[in-house]
Amino acid sequence: MRLGLALLIALHGAIHLVGYREWSKLAAAGQPSDRTLLPLSPAGSRAFALLWLAAVIALLAAAALQVLRRDAWWAPALFGVLLSQGLIVLAWPQAKFGTLVNVLLLLPIVAAAAHARFRHEVDSEVRALLARPAEPRASSVDPSELERLPAPVRTWLEASGVVGRERAQTVRLKQRGELRTSPDAAWMPAEAEQYFSVDEPAFVWNVTTKMMGILPIVGRDKYASGKGQMLIKAASLVNLVDAADEKIDQGAMLRFLGEIVWFPSAALSPYIAWESIDATSAKATMRHAGKVASAVFTFDPRGRMVGLQAERYLGGGADAKLTPWSVSCSDWRTFRGIGVPSRGEVLWKLESGSFSYYRWEILDVEHDPAGPYRRESGARTLSDPGPSGPGSKKAR
Repeated sequence: MRLGLALLIALHGAIHLVGYREWSKLAAAGQPSDRTLLPLSPAGSRAFALLWLAAVIALLAAAALQVLRRDAWWAPALFGVLLSQGLIVLAWPQAKFGTLVNVLLLLPIVAAAAHARFRHEVDSEVRALLARPAEPRASSVDPSELERLPAPVRTWLEASGVVGRERAQTVRLKQRGELRTSPDAAWMPAEAEQYFSVDEPAFVWNVTTKMMGILPIVGRDKYASGKGQMLIKAASLVNLVDAADEKIDQGAMLRFLGEIVWFPSAALSPYIAWESIDATSAKATMRHAGKVASAVFTFDPRGRMVGLQAERYLGGGADAKLTPWSVSCSDWRTFRGIGVPSRGEVLWKLESGSFSYYRWEILDVEHDPAGPYRRESGARTLSDPGPSGPGSKKAR
């Protein structure tokens, strides 16, 4: 589809060479032209010809940027299409059919511009999150801090490799997976990034997917200052979900609590309290911004986190009800010396049965990164060799 759009833009640009040649010849003839809605002098014909050439250059540049997967392709494309349409209006009797192509191109151009705006807004939120000042605290996890924890939590932190290491203050990670919106809906492939602040708990999660393999969907879930917000857009233009209320706050808070498994040193944060349940599970209660959320973490004998259960509001609004919500983990990896769950799924337990709505895989985790993942050629890329560097392996 991308190459097809690039080809259409390039062909449309090449056709404008006809206009350039025609009005260049009229200008060279030194006679006024009456082929436009407004008669043109020879000088006007020369200027008109140069505008056709400018449209050619803009459209061909947009096509090249599209082939190279550059996000900014829409800017020269929009300029070229608007200029093209202005020229077509002036030369309407001969060029009117070009309007159809311009209208056809305008739809993906507007969508691309909206996507660029959405991504800019998300990037601004991410930069603000990563720029949060760190509160004074111990620079590394001391073994004595684990003594007050339930046995399975203590074993988990020891097995994860955080003891003796600096505590995470900020975190970035990359995910891929598949999601769906209802038990009978088709799975949609997804790619996501997430950023966390630990001392002042907050996160920004953004995801891209395609409905039916065609319609691009973008989403952003966030938690900051005790407030959550979920935003999902079709083609970055139409809001499918824009929810923010106390029930969304509770769900976002539970997300943060459950996702500390990717930066385990956060389990020692003062806003999280642990209660022993049995040899393989413990209850974590998070208190922040006047709100409380709890979840039960389950671990295997090797100290690996294998599951999480909680009561979470299914969506927001007056009709949202507390519903059993769970996360299961099926694989573990070591990223930069820290062992974390790397594969699993998220489920709702409905009256009709279990509804698995997100299957995820962690591709990279980095504590205290220098900044967001950088974006190149229309996609974000890592600023380092690989998820765990050269020696990446499953956690043992």
